[in-house]
Amino acid sequence: MPLNRRKFLEKSAVTGAGVALAGAVGAPAAQAAEAKMGHEKRYSLTVMGTTDLHGHVFNWDYFKDAEYKDSAGNAQGLSRISTLVNQVRAEKGRCNTLLLDAGDTIQGTPLTYYYAKVDPITAKGGPVHPMAAAMNAIGYDAVALGNHEFNYGIETLRKFEEQCDFPLLGANALDAKTQRPAFPPYFIKKFHVKGAPPVKVAVLGLTNPGIAIWDKAYVQGKLTFPGLEEQAAKWVPKLRSMGADVVVVSAHSGSSGTSSYGDQLPYVENSAALVAQQVPGIDAILVGHAHVEIPELKVTNAKTGKTVVLSEPLAYAERLSLFDIELVFAKGRWAVESVSSKVLNSNSVADDPKITKLLKADHDVVVKYVNQVVGTATQTLTTVEARYKDAPIIDLITKVQEDVVRAALAGTEYASLPVIAQASPFSRTSEIPAGNVTIRDLSSLYVYDNTLVAKLLTGAQLRAYLEYSAEYFVQTAAGAVVDVEKLTNANNRPDYNYDYVSGLSYDIDIAQAAGSRIKNLTYNGAALDDAQKFVFAVNNYRANGGGAFPHVASATEVWSESTEIRTRIAEWVTAKGVLDPKDFASVDWRLTREGTPVF
Repeated sequence: MPLNRRKFLEKSAVTGAGVALAGAVGAPAAQAAEAKMGHEKRYSLTVMGTTDLHGHVFNWDYFKDAEYKDSAGNAQGLSRISTLVNQVRAEKGRCNTLLLDAGDTIQGTPLTYYYAKVDPITAKGGPVHPMAAAMNAIGYDAVALGNHEFNYGIETLRKFEEQCDFPLLGANALDAKTQRPAFPPYFIKKFHVKGAPPVKVAVLGLTNPGIAIWDKAYVQGKLTFPGLEEQAAKWVPKLRSMGADVVVVSAHSGSSGTSSYGDQLPYVENSAALVAQQVPGIDAILVGHAHVEIPELKVTNAKTGKTVVLSEPLAYAERLSLFDIELVFAKGRWAVESVSSKVLNSNSVADDPKITKLLKADHDVVVKYVNQVVGTATQTLTTVEARYKDAPIIDLITKVQEDVVRAALAGTEYASLPVIAQASPFSRTSEIPAGNVTIRDLSSLYVYDNTLVAKLLTGAQLRAYLEYSAEYFVQTAAGAVVDVEKLTNANNRPDYNYDYVSGLSYDIDIAQAAGSRIKNLTYNGAALDDAQKFVFAVNNYRANGGGAFPHVASATEVWSESTEIRTRIAEWVTAKGVLDPKDFASVDWRLTREGTPVF
Protein backbone atom coordinates (compact mmCIF):
# COMPACT_ATOMS: atom_id res chain seq x y z
CA MET A 1 0.00 0.00 0.00
CA PRO A 2 1.41 3.43 -0.86
CA LEU A 3 2.58 5.61 1.99
CA ASN A 4 0.82 8.92 2.49
CA ARG A 5 3.99 10.98 2.57
CA ARG A 6 2.44 14.13 4.04
CA LYS A 7 0.87 12.31 6.97
CA PHE A 8 4.03 10.30 7.50
CA LEU A 9 6.25 13.37 7.73
CA GLU A 10 3.77 15.17 9.95
CA LYS A 11 3.82 12.22 12.33
CA SER A 12 7.61 12.07 12.16
CA ALA A 13 7.88 15.76 12.98
CA VAL A 14 5.57 15.41 15.93
CA THR A 15 6.91 12.17 17.34
CA GLY A 16 10.52 12.95 16.61
CA ALA A 17 10.43 15.39 19.54
CA GLY A 18 9.93 12.29 21.56
CA VAL A 19 7.57 12.57 24.50
CA ALA A 20 4.17 11.04 25.03
CA LEU A 21 3.54 12.39 28.52
CA ALA A 22 0.55 11.13 30.45
CA GLY A 23 -1.22 13.23 33.04
CA ALA A 24 -0.10 12.83 36.61
CA VAL A 25 -1.79 9.99 38.42
CA GLY A 26 -2.97 10.60 41.98
CA ALA A 27 -2.57 7.68 44.36
CA PRO A 28 -4.67 7.28 47.48
CA ALA A 29 -2.55 7.16 50.61
CA ALA A 30 -3.63 3.63 51.44
CA GLN A 31 -2.44 2.44 48.02
CA ALA A 32 0.82 4.36 47.85
CA ALA A 33 2.66 1.56 49.63
CA GLU A 34 4.35 4.11 51.87
CA ALA A 35 6.29 2.90 54.86
CA LYS A 36 8.53 5.28 56.73
CA MET A 37 11.86 3.83 57.72
CA GLY A 38 13.82 6.61 59.32
CA HIS A 39 13.62 9.45 56.81
CA GLU A 40 12.89 7.15 53.90
CA LYS A 41 9.67 6.82 51.99
CA ARG A 42 8.86 3.80 49.86
CA TYR A 43 6.72 3.19 46.83
CA SER A 44 5.70 -0.02 45.08
CA LEU A 45 5.03 -0.02 41.35
CA THR A 46 3.72 -2.99 39.36
CA VAL A 47 4.31 -3.15 35.62
CA MET A 48 2.20 -5.69 33.73
CA GLY A 49 3.12 -6.89 30.26
CA THR A 50 1.93 -8.99 27.34
CA THR A 51 3.56 -9.70 24.00
CA ASP A 52 2.98 -11.44 20.69
CA LEU A 53 -0.79 -11.35 21.03
CA HIS A 54 -1.13 -11.99 17.29
CA GLY A 55 -4.80 -11.15 17.15
CA HIS A 56 -5.92 -13.49 19.92
CA VAL A 57 -8.94 -11.85 21.52
CA PHE A 58 -10.76 -14.98 22.68
CA ASN A 59 -9.80 -18.53 23.59
CA TRP A 60 -10.87 -19.65 20.14
CA ASP A 61 -9.21 -21.63 17.36
CA TYR A 62 -10.59 -20.28 14.08
CA PHE A 63 -8.92 -23.11 12.16
CA LYS A 64 -10.70 -25.80 14.16
CA ASP A 65 -13.89 -23.78 14.75
CA ALA A 66 -13.71 -24.63 18.43
CA GLU A 67 -12.39 -23.49 21.80
CA TYR A 68 -8.60 -23.47 21.86
CA LYS A 69 -7.04 -26.45 23.63
CA ASP A 70 -3.54 -27.80 23.95
CA SER A 71 -1.86 -30.60 25.88
CA ALA A 72 -0.51 -28.16 28.47
CA GLY A 73 -3.98 -26.82 29.29
CA ASN A 74 -3.18 -23.28 28.16
CA ALA A 75 -5.84 -20.69 27.43
CA GLN A 76 -5.51 -17.75 25.07
CA GLY A 77 -6.98 -14.34 24.46
CA LEU A 78 -7.07 -10.75 25.63
CA SER A 79 -10.39 -11.43 27.29
CA ARG A 80 -8.57 -13.65 29.81
CA ILE A 81 -5.72 -11.13 30.15
CA SER A 82 -8.31 -8.46 30.98
CA THR A 83 -9.50 -10.52 33.94
CA LEU A 84 -5.92 -10.94 35.21
CA VAL A 85 -5.25 -7.22 34.78
CA ASN A 86 -8.39 -6.36 36.73
CA GLN A 87 -7.27 -8.63 39.57
CA VAL A 88 -3.82 -7.06 39.73
CA ARG A 89 -5.26 -3.55 39.66
CA ALA A 90 -7.69 -4.43 42.44
CA GLU A 91 -4.83 -5.77 44.57
CA LYS A 92 -2.24 -3.08 43.86
CA GLY A 93 -4.42 -0.09 43.07
CA ARG A 94 -4.81 0.90 39.45
CA CYS A 95 -2.92 4.10 40.19
CA ASN A 96 0.14 2.02 41.09
CA THR A 97 0.23 -0.07 37.92
CA LEU A 98 1.34 0.24 34.31
CA LEU A 99 0.21 -2.03 31.44
CA LEU A 100 2.51 -2.58 28.46
CA ASP A 101 2.85 -4.82 25.42
CA ALA A 102 5.96 -5.76 23.45
CA GLY A 103 4.48 -6.05 19.95
CA ASP A 104 3.10 -8.30 17.20
CA THR A 105 -0.51 -7.34 17.69
CA ILE A 106 -2.36 -6.96 14.38
CA GLN A 107 -1.40 -10.15 12.52
CA GLY A 108 -1.78 -13.82 13.25
CA THR A 109 -5.40 -14.98 13.17
CA PRO A 110 -8.27 -14.90 10.67
CA LEU A 111 -9.69 -12.14 12.87
CA THR A 112 -6.78 -9.80 12.15
CA TYR A 113 -6.67 -10.82 8.49
CA TYR A 114 -10.37 -10.06 8.07
CA TYR A 115 -10.05 -6.51 9.40
CA ALA A 116 -6.92 -5.86 7.35
CA LYS A 117 -8.09 -7.30 4.03
CA VAL A 118 -11.74 -8.35 3.87
CA ASP A 119 -13.35 -5.47 5.79
CA PRO A 120 -10.27 -3.29 6.16
CA ILE A 121 -9.92 -0.64 8.83
CA THR A 122 -8.40 1.62 6.15
CA ALA A 123 -11.64 1.83 4.16
CA LYS A 124 -13.67 5.00 4.40
CA GLY A 125 -15.96 4.56 7.36
CA GLY A 126 -14.22 1.26 8.08
CA PRO A 127 -14.41 -0.61 11.38
CA VAL A 128 -12.30 -0.15 14.49
CA HIS A 129 -9.69 -2.88 14.66
CA PRO A 130 -10.74 -5.48 17.25
CA MET A 131 -7.28 -5.39 18.84
CA ALA A 132 -7.48 -1.60 19.24
CA ALA A 133 -10.96 -1.88 20.72
CA ALA A 134 -9.91 -4.59 23.18
CA MET A 135 -6.65 -2.95 24.25
CA ASN A 136 -8.34 0.43 24.65
CA ALA A 137 -11.01 -1.16 26.85
CA ILE A 138 -8.42 -2.97 28.97
CA GLY A 139 -6.46 0.25 29.36
CA TYR A 140 -3.01 -0.36 27.91
CA ASP A 141 -0.56 2.47 28.59
CA ALA A 142 1.90 1.82 25.76
CA VAL A 143 2.73 -0.83 23.15
CA ALA A 144 6.02 -1.46 21.35
CA LEU A 145 5.92 -2.11 17.62
CA GLY A 146 6.46 -5.71 16.54
CA ASN A 147 7.75 -6.81 13.16
CA HIS A 148 4.35 -8.24 12.21
CA GLU A 149 2.79 -4.78 12.65
CA PHE A 150 4.23 -4.02 9.20
CA ASN A 151 2.80 -7.07 7.39
CA TYR A 152 -0.18 -5.20 5.96
CA GLY A 153 1.71 -2.04 5.02
CA ILE A 154 2.25 1.30 6.67
CA GLU A 155 -1.21 2.63 5.85
CA THR A 156 -2.89 -0.13 7.86
CA LEU A 157 -0.42 0.32 10.72
CA ARG A 158 -0.99 4.09 10.82
CA LYS A 159 -4.76 3.56 10.86
CA PHE A 160 -4.41 1.11 13.73
CA GLU A 161 -2.20 3.63 15.53
CA GLU A 162 -4.87 6.28 15.04
CA GLN A 163 -7.49 4.00 16.60
CA CYS A 164 -5.43 3.27 19.72
CA ASP A 165 -5.76 5.30 22.91
CA PHE A 166 -2.13 4.49 23.71
CA PRO A 167 1.13 5.20 21.85
CA LEU A 168 2.87 2.68 19.59
CA LEU A 169 6.54 2.98 20.51
CA GLY A 170 9.54 2.38 18.28
CA ALA A 171 12.72 4.29 19.09
CA ASN A 172 14.59 2.39 16.39
CA ALA A 173 11.92 2.77 13.67
CA LEU A 174 13.33 5.78 11.85
CA ASP A 175 12.24 7.86 8.88
CA ALA A 176 14.62 6.78 6.12
CA LYS A 177 15.23 10.35 4.93
CA THR A 178 15.40 12.33 8.17
CA GLN A 179 16.64 9.51 10.45
CA ARG A 180 14.25 10.81 13.08
CA PRO A 181 11.87 8.49 14.93
CA ALA A 182 8.79 7.76 12.85
CA PHE A 183 6.89 6.68 15.97
CA PRO A 184 7.10 7.89 19.57
CA PRO A 185 10.35 6.53 21.02
CA TYR A 186 9.14 6.58 24.60
CA PHE A 187 6.29 7.20 27.00
CA ILE A 188 6.48 8.84 30.43
CA LYS A 189 4.02 8.58 33.28
CA LYS A 190 4.08 10.16 36.74
CA PHE A 191 2.84 8.38 39.86
CA HIS A 192 2.06 10.68 42.79
CA VAL A 193 3.15 9.69 46.25
CA LYS A 194 1.87 11.51 49.34
CA GLY A 195 4.59 13.51 51.05
CA ALA A 196 7.19 12.98 48.34
CA PRO A 197 7.87 13.99 44.73
CA PRO A 198 6.11 11.91 42.10
CA VAL A 199 7.74 8.77 40.74
CA LYS A 200 8.53 9.32 37.09
CA VAL A 201 8.48 6.16 34.95
CA ALA A 202 9.80 6.09 31.39
CA VAL A 203 9.02 3.31 28.92
CA LEU A 204 11.33 2.98 25.92
CA GLY A 205 9.95 1.02 22.97
CA LEU A 206 12.27 -0.94 20.66
CA THR A 207 11.33 -3.05 17.66
CA ASN A 208 13.09 -5.66 15.55
CA PRO A 209 15.73 -4.79 12.93
CA GLY A 210 14.59 -7.77 10.87
CA ILE A 211 11.63 -5.73 9.63
CA ALA A 212 14.02 -4.30 7.02
CA ILE A 213 14.30 -7.83 5.58
CA TRP A 214 10.94 -9.39 6.29
CA ASP A 215 8.77 -6.49 5.13
CA LYS A 216 11.20 -4.93 2.69
CA ALA A 217 8.43 -4.34 0.13
CA TYR A 218 6.64 -1.98 2.51
CA VAL A 219 9.48 -0.24 4.35
CA GLN A 220 12.37 0.06 1.90
CA GLY A 221 13.15 3.71 1.29
CA LYS A 222 10.63 4.76 3.93
CA LEU A 223 11.84 3.39 7.25
CA THR A 224 15.12 2.09 8.66
CA PHE A 225 15.60 -0.08 11.74
CA PRO A 226 18.95 0.26 13.50
CA GLY A 227 20.01 -2.05 16.32
CA LEU A 228 18.35 -2.12 19.71
CA GLU A 229 21.59 -1.75 21.68
CA GLU A 230 22.59 1.34 19.69
CA GLN A 231 19.27 3.08 20.12
CA ALA A 232 18.88 2.14 23.78
CA ALA A 233 22.32 3.63 24.43
CA LYS A 234 21.09 6.84 22.82
CA TRP A 235 17.73 7.11 24.56
CA VAL A 236 18.18 5.74 28.08
CA PRO A 237 20.56 8.55 29.15
CA LYS A 238 18.10 11.08 27.71
CA LEU A 239 15.28 9.58 29.75
CA ARG A 240 17.40 9.68 32.88
CA SER A 241 18.37 13.29 32.19
CA MET A 242 14.67 14.11 31.92
CA GLY A 243 14.21 12.89 35.46
CA ALA A 244 13.08 9.31 34.94
CA ASP A 245 13.26 7.43 38.24
CA VAL A 246 12.43 4.12 36.59
CA VAL A 247 13.31 3.05 33.04
CA VAL A 248 11.45 0.09 31.58
CA VAL A 249 12.18 -1.15 28.05
CA SER A 250 9.49 -2.86 25.98
CA ALA A 251 11.49 -4.72 23.35
CA HIS A 252 10.20 -6.80 20.46
CA SER A 253 13.37 -8.84 20.54
CA GLY A 254 14.19 -12.14 22.22
CA SER A 255 16.87 -12.71 24.84
CA SER A 256 19.03 -15.36 23.14
CA GLY A 257 21.50 -13.08 21.36
CA THR A 258 20.91 -14.96 18.09
CA SER A 259 19.62 -13.96 14.65
CA SER A 260 17.69 -15.88 12.02
CA TYR A 261 18.95 -13.78 9.13
CA GLY A 262 22.64 -14.65 9.18
CA ASP A 263 24.89 -11.77 8.19
CA GLN A 264 22.30 -9.94 6.12
CA LEU A 265 22.01 -7.26 8.81
CA PRO A 266 24.68 -5.91 11.17
CA TYR A 267 22.11 -5.91 13.99
CA VAL A 268 21.16 -8.72 16.36
CA GLU A 269 17.59 -10.00 16.08
CA ASN A 270 17.18 -11.28 19.66
CA SER A 271 19.15 -8.71 21.62
CA ALA A 272 17.10 -7.93 24.76
CA ALA A 273 19.70 -9.47 27.09
CA LEU A 274 22.49 -7.64 25.23
CA VAL A 275 20.64 -4.36 25.79
CA ALA A 276 20.45 -5.15 29.51
CA GLN A 277 24.12 -6.07 29.62
CA GLN A 278 25.48 -3.17 27.57
CA VAL A 279 23.28 -0.16 28.35
CA PRO A 280 23.38 1.33 31.86
CA GLY A 281 20.28 2.81 33.45
CA ILE A 282 17.63 0.19 32.63
CA ASP A 283 15.64 -1.40 35.45
CA ALA A 284 13.46 -3.93 33.62
CA ILE A 285 12.84 -5.23 30.11
CA LEU A 286 9.57 -6.69 28.81
CA VAL A 287 10.78 -9.15 26.17
CA GLY A 288 8.89 -10.20 23.02
CA HIS A 289 9.29 -11.85 19.61
CA ALA A 290 10.73 -15.23 20.63
CA HIS A 291 7.47 -16.87 21.78
CA VAL A 292 9.08 -18.40 24.85
CA GLU A 293 8.14 -18.09 28.51
CA ILE A 294 10.63 -16.37 30.78
CA PRO A 295 9.17 -15.65 34.23
CA GLU A 296 12.37 -13.94 35.38
CA LEU A 297 15.83 -13.54 33.89
CA LYS A 298 18.46 -11.48 35.71
CA VAL A 299 21.20 -9.89 33.64
CA THR A 300 24.13 -7.97 35.11
CA ASN A 301 24.98 -4.71 33.42
CA ALA A 302 28.65 -4.82 32.44
CA LYS A 303 29.28 -1.13 33.20
CA THR A 304 27.44 -0.65 36.49
CA GLY A 305 27.22 -4.16 37.93
CA LYS A 306 23.53 -3.60 38.57
CA THR A 307 20.92 -6.25 37.90
CA VAL A 308 18.38 -5.81 35.11
CA VAL A 309 15.29 -8.02 35.30
CA LEU A 310 13.81 -9.44 32.08
CA SER A 311 10.51 -11.26 31.64
CA GLU A 312 8.77 -12.64 28.56
CA PRO A 313 5.16 -13.82 28.87
CA LEU A 314 4.07 -16.64 26.60
CA ALA A 315 2.56 -15.53 23.29
CA TYR A 316 -1.12 -15.36 22.26
CA ALA A 317 -2.15 -13.86 25.63
CA GLU A 318 -1.41 -17.14 27.42
CA ARG A 319 0.58 -15.33 30.14
CA LEU A 320 0.84 -11.92 31.78
CA SER A 321 4.21 -10.78 33.09
CA LEU A 322 4.36 -8.88 36.37
CA PHE A 323 7.31 -6.72 37.39
CA ASP A 324 7.21 -5.61 41.02
CA ILE A 325 9.45 -2.59 41.42
CA GLU A 326 10.28 -1.28 44.90
CA LEU A 327 11.55 2.29 45.22
CA VAL A 328 12.96 4.22 48.13
CA PHE A 329 13.12 8.02 48.48
CA ALA A 330 16.31 9.20 50.11
CA LYS A 331 18.73 12.09 49.68
CA GLY A 332 16.13 14.00 47.67
CA ARG A 333 15.47 11.42 44.97
CA TRP A 334 13.72 8.15 44.19
CA ALA A 335 15.89 5.11 43.60
CA VAL A 336 14.96 1.60 42.56
CA GLU A 337 15.73 -0.72 45.44
CA SER A 338 14.64 -4.02 43.89
CA VAL A 339 12.90 -5.53 40.88
CA SER A 340 11.35 -8.98 40.64
CA SER A 341 9.16 -10.58 38.01
CA LYS A 342 6.86 -13.54 37.45
CA VAL A 343 4.14 -14.60 35.04
CA LEU A 344 0.44 -15.24 35.59
CA ASN A 345 -1.37 -17.94 33.62
CA SER A 346 -4.47 -17.04 31.60
CA ASN A 347 -5.91 -20.48 32.17
CA SER A 348 -6.49 -19.60 35.83
CA VAL A 349 -9.29 -17.13 35.07
CA ALA A 350 -12.46 -16.72 33.03
CA ASP A 351 -13.09 -14.29 30.18
CA ASP A 352 -13.87 -10.71 31.12
CA PRO A 353 -17.56 -10.29 30.17
CA LYS A 354 -16.87 -6.67 29.20
CA ILE A 355 -14.42 -7.75 26.48
CA THR A 356 -16.67 -10.61 25.38
CA LYS A 357 -19.59 -8.23 24.90
CA LEU A 358 -17.44 -5.65 23.14
CA LEU A 359 -16.01 -8.01 20.50
CA LYS A 360 -18.49 -10.84 20.09
CA ALA A 361 -20.02 -9.31 16.93
CA ASP A 362 -16.59 -8.94 15.26
CA HIS A 363 -15.72 -12.48 16.23
CA ASP A 364 -18.99 -13.92 14.92
CA VAL A 365 -18.51 -12.24 11.54
CA VAL A 366 -15.09 -13.85 11.17
CA VAL A 367 -16.34 -17.27 12.25
CA LYS A 368 -18.97 -17.09 9.53
CA TYR A 369 -16.38 -15.95 6.98
CA VAL A 370 -13.89 -18.76 7.62
CA ASN A 371 -16.61 -21.42 7.48
CA GLN A 372 -17.54 -20.59 3.89
CA VAL A 373 -17.35 -23.68 1.66
CA VAL A 374 -15.15 -23.12 -1.41
CA GLY A 375 -14.90 -26.66 -2.80
CA THR A 376 -14.82 -30.38 -2.07
CA ALA A 377 -11.87 -32.73 -1.48
CA THR A 378 -11.76 -36.28 -2.83
CA GLN A 379 -9.69 -37.44 0.13
CA THR A 380 -8.31 -36.21 3.45
CA LEU A 381 -5.02 -34.35 3.20
CA THR A 382 -2.83 -33.78 6.24
CA THR A 383 0.50 -32.29 7.32
CA VAL A 384 1.11 -34.85 10.08
CA GLU A 385 4.09 -36.42 8.26
CA ALA A 386 4.89 -33.49 5.97
CA ARG A 387 8.16 -32.53 7.62
CA TYR A 388 9.84 -35.85 6.74
CA LYS A 389 7.74 -37.19 3.83
CA ASP A 390 6.75 -35.49 0.58
CA ALA A 391 3.10 -34.77 1.39
CA PRO A 392 0.47 -33.93 -1.26
CA ILE A 393 -0.95 -31.16 0.93
CA ILE A 394 2.32 -29.18 0.59
CA ASP A 395 2.36 -29.92 -3.14
CA LEU A 396 -0.94 -28.04 -3.29
CA ILE A 397 0.87 -24.88 -2.14
CA THR A 398 3.69 -25.23 -4.66
CA LYS A 399 1.26 -26.03 -7.49
CA VAL A 400 -0.77 -22.89 -6.78
CA GLN A 401 2.38 -20.78 -6.64
CA GLU A 402 3.67 -22.22 -9.91
CA ASP A 403 0.35 -21.60 -11.67
CA VAL A 404 0.05 -18.01 -10.43
CA VAL A 405 3.62 -17.11 -11.41
CA ARG A 406 3.42 -18.86 -14.78
CA ALA A 407 0.25 -16.93 -15.65
CA ALA A 408 1.79 -13.66 -14.47
CA LEU A 409 4.88 -14.12 -16.67
CA ALA A 410 2.98 -15.10 -19.82
CA GLY A 411 4.07 -12.87 -22.69
CA THR A 412 7.17 -11.63 -20.87
CA GLU A 413 10.83 -12.39 -21.56
CA TYR A 414 10.72 -14.97 -18.76
CA ALA A 415 7.75 -16.92 -20.10
CA SER A 416 9.91 -19.68 -21.57
CA LEU A 417 11.80 -20.41 -18.36
CA PRO A 418 10.73 -23.34 -16.16
CA VAL A 419 8.82 -22.32 -13.02
CA ILE A 420 9.47 -24.16 -9.77
CA ALA A 421 8.32 -23.29 -6.25
CA GLN A 422 9.10 -23.62 -2.55
CA ALA A 423 6.81 -24.23 0.40
CA SER A 424 7.28 -25.15 4.03
CA PRO A 425 5.38 -27.48 6.37
CA PHE A 426 4.22 -24.66 8.65
CA SER A 427 1.90 -26.74 10.81
CA ARG A 428 2.03 -30.34 12.02
CA THR A 429 -1.72 -30.53 12.56
CA SER A 430 -3.33 -29.03 9.44
CA GLU A 431 -5.95 -31.13 7.74
CA ILE A 432 -8.17 -30.67 4.73
CA PRO A 433 -10.94 -33.22 5.27
CA ALA A 434 -12.58 -35.27 2.56
CA GLY A 435 -15.81 -33.55 1.54
CA ASN A 436 -16.53 -29.86 1.94
CA VAL A 437 -13.48 -27.59 2.04
CA THR A 438 -13.78 -24.24 3.83
CA ILE A 439 -11.64 -21.13 4.00
CA ARG A 440 -10.60 -22.12 7.51
CA ASP A 441 -9.34 -25.49 6.23
CA LEU A 442 -7.12 -23.73 3.70
CA SER A 443 -6.10 -21.03 6.16
CA SER A 444 -4.90 -23.66 8.62
CA LEU A 445 -2.63 -24.99 5.88
CA TYR A 446 -1.08 -21.58 5.22
CA VAL A 447 -1.11 -19.77 8.55
CA TYR A 448 1.02 -16.78 7.54
CA ASP A 449 0.00 -13.73 5.53
CA ASN A 450 2.85 -14.21 3.06
CA THR A 451 2.68 -12.98 -0.51
CA LEU A 452 4.25 -14.36 -3.68
CA VAL A 453 7.51 -13.33 -5.35
CA ALA A 454 9.27 -14.70 -8.45
CA LYS A 455 13.08 -14.79 -8.48
CA LEU A 456 15.67 -15.92 -11.04
CA LEU A 457 17.98 -18.69 -9.83
CA THR A 458 20.42 -21.03 -11.54
CA GLY A 459 20.68 -24.77 -11.09
CA ALA A 460 23.84 -24.34 -9.02
CA GLN A 461 22.13 -21.86 -6.73
CA LEU A 462 19.16 -24.19 -6.28
CA ARG A 463 21.51 -27.02 -5.34
CA ALA A 464 23.02 -24.80 -2.62
CA TYR A 465 19.52 -23.78 -1.55
CA LEU A 466 18.48 -27.43 -1.14
CA GLU A 467 21.65 -28.30 0.79
CA TYR A 468 20.92 -25.49 3.20
CA SER A 469 17.31 -26.62 3.57
CA ALA A 470 18.46 -30.21 4.24
CA GLU A 471 20.39 -29.03 7.31
CA TYR A 472 16.98 -29.24 9.00
CA PHE A 473 17.45 -32.99 9.45
CA VAL A 474 19.49 -34.56 12.23
CA GLN A 475 22.36 -36.66 10.87
CA THR A 476 21.29 -40.30 11.28
CA ALA A 477 23.63 -43.15 10.45
CA ALA A 478 22.57 -45.95 8.12
CA GLY A 479 21.11 -48.75 10.20
CA ALA A 480 20.39 -46.53 13.21
CA VAL A 481 16.87 -46.51 14.58
CA VAL A 482 14.84 -43.62 13.13
CA ASP A 483 12.71 -41.72 15.63
CA VAL A 484 10.63 -39.20 13.66
CA GLU A 485 10.29 -37.03 16.78
CA LYS A 486 14.07 -36.58 16.84
CA LEU A 487 14.72 -36.58 13.10
CA THR A 488 14.04 -32.91 12.35
CA ASN A 489 14.74 -29.41 13.68
CA ALA A 490 18.52 -29.85 13.84
CA ASN A 491 20.18 -26.88 15.56
CA ASN A 492 16.70 -25.73 16.59
CA ARG A 493 15.70 -24.84 13.04
CA PRO A 494 11.90 -24.32 12.98
CA ASP A 495 9.64 -26.18 10.55
CA TYR A 496 8.94 -22.97 8.63
CA ASN A 497 12.60 -22.83 7.67
CA TYR A 498 12.55 -26.20 5.92
CA ASP A 499 11.55 -25.99 2.24
CA TYR A 500 10.15 -28.36 -0.31
CA VAL A 501 11.16 -27.40 -3.84
CA SER A 502 8.76 -28.58 -6.53
CA GLY A 503 9.68 -29.35 -10.12
CA LEU A 504 13.00 -30.95 -9.22
CA SER A 505 13.63 -34.50 -8.09
CA TYR A 506 16.17 -35.23 -5.36
CA ASP A 507 17.15 -37.44 -2.44
CA ILE A 508 18.22 -36.12 0.96
CA ASP A 509 20.81 -38.48 2.41
CA ILE A 510 20.56 -37.90 6.17
CA ALA A 511 23.48 -40.23 6.88
CA GLN A 512 25.76 -37.59 5.38
CA ALA A 513 27.05 -34.45 7.07
CA ALA A 514 25.19 -31.22 6.45
CA GLY A 515 26.26 -29.69 3.16
CA SER A 516 26.66 -33.03 1.39
CA ARG A 517 23.15 -34.45 1.52
CA ILE A 518 21.49 -33.67 -1.82
CA LYS A 519 21.82 -36.66 -4.14
CA ASN A 520 20.39 -37.59 -7.55
CA LEU A 521 19.25 -34.04 -8.25
CA THR A 522 17.45 -33.98 -11.59
CA TYR A 523 15.18 -31.79 -13.69
CA ASN A 524 12.94 -33.36 -16.33
CA GLY A 525 14.64 -36.71 -15.79
CA ALA A 526 18.19 -35.46 -16.46
CA ALA A 527 20.93 -34.39 -14.06
CA LEU A 528 20.43 -30.74 -13.11
CA ASP A 529 22.46 -28.35 -15.27
CA ASP A 530 24.16 -25.85 -12.95
CA ALA A 531 23.79 -23.14 -15.61
CA GLN A 532 20.07 -23.74 -16.23
CA LYS A 533 17.95 -20.72 -15.29
CA PHE A 534 14.72 -21.12 -13.35
CA VAL A 535 11.95 -18.84 -12.16
CA PHE A 536 11.60 -19.62 -8.46
CA ALA A 537 8.19 -18.91 -6.89
CA VAL A 538 8.81 -18.08 -3.22
CA ASN A 539 6.98 -16.38 -0.39
CA ASN A 540 8.01 -12.84 0.47
CA TYR A 541 9.55 -13.89 3.80
CA ARG A 542 11.97 -16.19 2.01
CA ALA A 543 12.47 -13.81 -0.92
CA ASN A 544 13.55 -11.05 1.47
CA GLY A 545 16.04 -13.27 3.26
CA GLY A 546 13.95 -14.85 6.00
CA GLY A 547 15.67 -18.00 7.20
CA ALA A 548 18.97 -16.91 5.61
CA PHE A 549 18.64 -19.32 2.68
CA PRO A 550 21.48 -18.75 0.19
CA HIS A 551 21.17 -16.75 -3.04
CA VAL A 552 17.43 -16.04 -2.97
CA ALA A 553 17.50 -12.61 -1.29
CA SER A 554 20.08 -11.25 -3.75
CA ALA A 555 18.56 -12.91 -6.82
CA THR A 556 16.86 -10.84 -9.54
CA GLU A 557 13.18 -10.34 -8.82
CA VAL A 558 11.03 -10.64 -11.95
CA TRP A 559 7.55 -10.34 -10.41
CA SER A 560 5.73 -9.91 -7.10
CA GLU A 561 2.24 -9.18 -5.83
CA SER A 562 0.43 -8.13 -2.65
CA THR A 563 -2.28 -10.82 -2.69
CA GLU A 564 -1.71 -13.40 0.06
CA ILE A 565 -0.72 -16.93 -0.94
CA ARG A 566 -3.53 -18.13 1.30
CA THR A 567 -6.00 -16.20 -0.86
CA ARG A 568 -4.46 -17.63 -4.04
CA ILE A 569 -4.95 -21.14 -2.67
CA ALA A 570 -8.61 -20.40 -1.92
CA GLU A 571 -9.07 -18.96 -5.43
CA TRP A 572 -7.42 -22.02 -7.00
CA VAL A 573 -9.63 -24.44 -5.06
CA THR A 574 -12.75 -22.37 -5.79
CA ALA A 575 -11.98 -22.37 -9.51
CA LYS A 576 -11.35 -26.13 -9.55
CA GLY A 577 -14.37 -26.93 -7.42
CA VAL A 578 -12.90 -30.33 -6.63
CA LEU A 579 -9.62 -30.79 -4.74
CA ASP A 580 -8.11 -33.96 -6.18
CA PRO A 581 -4.42 -34.89 -5.54
CA LYS A 582 -4.03 -36.01 -9.16
CA ASP A 583 -4.19 -32.31 -10.10
CA PHE A 584 -1.30 -31.22 -7.87
CA ALA A 585 0.51 -34.03 -6.05
CA SER A 586 3.96 -35.18 -7.11
CA VAL A 587 6.82 -37.04 -5.46
CA ASP A 588 9.77 -34.65 -5.70
CA TRP A 589 11.98 -35.73 -2.80
CA ARG A 590 12.62 -38.47 -0.27
CA LEU A 591 14.88 -39.14 2.68
CA THR A 592 17.55 -41.78 2.15
CA ARG A 593 20.59 -43.20 3.94
CA GLU A 594 23.38 -44.22 1.60
CA GLY A 595 20.87 -44.72 -1.18
CA THR A 596 18.28 -46.64 0.83
CA PRO A 597 14.94 -44.90 1.44
CA VAL A 598 14.24 -44.12 5.11
CA PHE A 599 10.51 -44.65 4.71
